[in-house]
Amino acid sequence: MKGVAYQQNYSPNGSTSSNTTYTDPLADGDACKRDIPYLKQIYTNIIRVYAIDPTKNHDDCMAQLASADIYVIADLGEPGTSIISDDPEWDVTLYQRYTSVVDNLQKYKNVLGFFAGNENVSSANQTTAAAFVKAAVRDVKGYISSQGYRSTLGVGYATADVPTRDELAHYFACEPGNTGNATAIDFWGYNVYSWCGNSSYSASSYGERVDFFSDYPVPVFFAEYGCIEGIDGGATHRPFTEVEVLFGNMTSVFSGGIVYEWFMGDNDYGLVELTSNDASVSPYPDFTSLQSQLATVSPTITQRSAYTPSNSAPSCPTVGTSWEAKASPLPPSPNSQLCSCMAASLQCNIKSTNEDDYADVFDYICGSNEDYCEGISRNATTGTYGGYSGCDPKDQLAWVANQYYLGNGKSSSACGFSGMATIQTAATASTCSSLLAAVGTAGTGTAASPTGKATASATGSTSKGAAAGINGPKAVEHGGLIMGLWSVVAAGSLLGMLAL
Repeated sequence: MKGVAYQQNYSPNGSTSSNTTYTDPLADGDACKRDIPYLKQIYTNIIRVYAIDPTKNHDDCMAQLASADIYVIADLGEPGTSIISDDPEWDVTLYQRYTSVVDNLQKYKNVLGFFAGNENVSSANQTTAAAFVKAAVRDVKGYISSQGYRSTLGVGYATADVPTRDELAHYFACEPGNTGNATAIDFWGYNVYSWCGNSSYSASSYGERVDFFSDYPVPVFFAEYGCIEGIDGGATHRPFTEVEVLFGNMTSVFSGGIVYEWFMGDNDYGLVELTSNDASVSPYPDFTSLQSQLATVSPTITQRSAYTPSNSAPSCPTVGTSWEAKASPLPPSPNSQLCSCMAASLQCNIKSTNEDDYADVFDYICGSNEDYCEGISRNATTGTYGGYSGCDPKDQLAWVANQYYLGNGKSSSACGFSGMATIQTAATASTCSSLLAAVGTAGTGTAASPTGKATASATGSTSKGAAAGINGPKAVEHGGLIMGLWSVVAAGSLLGMLAL
């Protein structure tokens, strides 16, 4: 893989951002026409995009890229709608966003696959987020299969070079219990910035990474690389001396890498500057350096017919002081039908759509009796998840409000909450009975995974006034129970990448 990260003005990480706008890099045919000739000058055969708008048409750019023999690997989230490192969840909104990106891109034969997460675990106290990304990997893989989409579409995860990187790699590739590879990634992306300037194989710790991944069961590549620290002449003068090594002896383990990044932005990583009102491209000196380095390499490739992987899945890391995410059970699959059925079956429902007011009500109800909130609880360390923990905030609040109402003798005053709630006539459709029965009256069971098409709209693509996506339930402890308080990611799937 000789790739480039291709997205303007975007911070691809698992954190919240007040700016949820972004420019869809695959929706502008003129921009693709402008950039592709330059991308080919640096031997590009794949680009990574971090956020696309699934409501837009990408035919023009994707056709141009295909004609230039350029593949695409796409992240599934977008600003405001992704799994948040410090506040992880896996809910209906996220499921609809992720699967709608799959729906939009799956038809293009030059789409290699998707990242279900990027750097969601960036510090020692964020390892629980891995459980929610692994659940996303499971459900996106399941969705691709249930929709009959191309079986070579892979789903992976991209990690930062963090202290828990070894546990992360094992966690996402492990296959707990009798799940097979249903929850395992299809490829592993590594964002590595340890080779700065004229570093070396040993000084950069590249050798350590080769040793560690030598028996890894799925393809591994650098999902980002290109350090700008301590460069003679400044950030735009990267010599890219790591190319000779990455595309040389390392190809026995690593499948190449993706340079960060194409467009110049505030972080100074760009290879090119846009000029003449974005109509032209002006390369920086490190563009030429990268071009020269890539011109000298001829990595060995593996043909699909010769690809016979034999490495076994690693054991899942055990929960301890440095790792806090169980590999099984994972968060339940978000099921919008289940959530709708539940809301209709309640005697006390929430009518307010003002999510800013939800937190106080959650806090009051869950603080008065933990049992009321078991149905929305989530604890990645113990592997305990409520059956409705994948619902959106309004439905989750409706569940706990109804539990409170029932627990207080159905008193009309127990279904008020300053006018946010209302008493209704409970109704259960025949199509809902089995789903609700599976979750149970306490909300602690697990319903079947969804199988139908997902629909979602983009929250921030190019629209300067786009609203922020819901960040999800903020993890708060009441006693020993973690619950949600709403506050404003198989080798066989990646055969196609081997001959890029």
